[in-house]
Amino acid sequence: MTPDEYCQNKAASSGSSFYYSFLFLPPERRRAITALYAFCREVDDVVDETADPQVARTKLAWWRVEIGHLFEGKPQHPVTRALEPALARFGITALRLNEIIDGMQMDLDQSRYLDFKGLEKYCYHVAGVVGLLAAGIFGYKDPRTLEYAKNLGLAFQLTNIIRDVGDDARRNRIYLPMDELKRFEVPASDVLNARYSDNFTRLMQFQTERAQAYYTEALEMLPAEDRRSQRAGLIMAAIYRTVLDEIAADGFKVLNQRTSLTPMRKLWIAVRTWLRT
Repeated sequence: MTPDEYCQNKAASSGSSFYYSFLFLPPERRRAITALYAFCREVDDVVDETADPQVARTKLAWWRVEIGHLFEGKPQHPVTRALEPALARFGITALRLNEIIDGMQMDLDQSRYLDFKGLEKYCYHVAGVVGLLAAGIFGYKDPRTLEYAKNLGLAFQLTNIIRDVGDDARRNRIYLPMDELKRFEVPASDVLNARYSDNFTRLMQFQTERAQAYYTEALEMLPAEDRRSQRAGLIMAAIYRTVLDEIAADGFKVLNQRTSLTPMRKLWIAVRTWLRT
């Protein structure tokens, strides 16, 4: 199996909405974004699938060393071998890749966030940085596109948090800011024990409105001259906003179920968005 095939399998098997936006890219850009996505999956899986936090820290440390090897021209892992050809062409830096690992490290160090400021920092590392790197791979002319990409990444992560409240709670993680739980009078125990209430519904409506505001702000920032080159990101946004709409329409039943779209619906949204942009 080649490094590119390894990354392709990693992306396809995840079932992520991001995969559908990659399908329309030219081959070189598609290989690069697929390798970047596979890197994100690898380091994320370290945290999600390693029961012992110390072992997870050791694995993340290995990935930091491997990033060093990558930029020395000596990558060992299939993912970093697939990333190597894209480094110079698409502006992928060791700093950015390590910032993503910093976000994974945060998951090992804390499972609660006191306020949105702290959560926003986490979202930047695990998603905003990915948005910046993705924008470089997709291509842009106006530097303002980077601000769009960062905010779009934050919007994606806020959507993930809303969708995965129940899954995260079962791992004893709550990404909803603690001060906002207090404001809406939702005890953390309600989240951990999947207890619904009117207050919880109002809390989730607030979270959804904030995520939608990030999408709106990001899209307003995207310069017209870069809209076509950034179509893959716009496809992701269309799919993710549809997920948010589905969650709201279902009454925010996120504590005991995970809302997702069928592959056919994702593909339809992807095709429609591509043709309209």
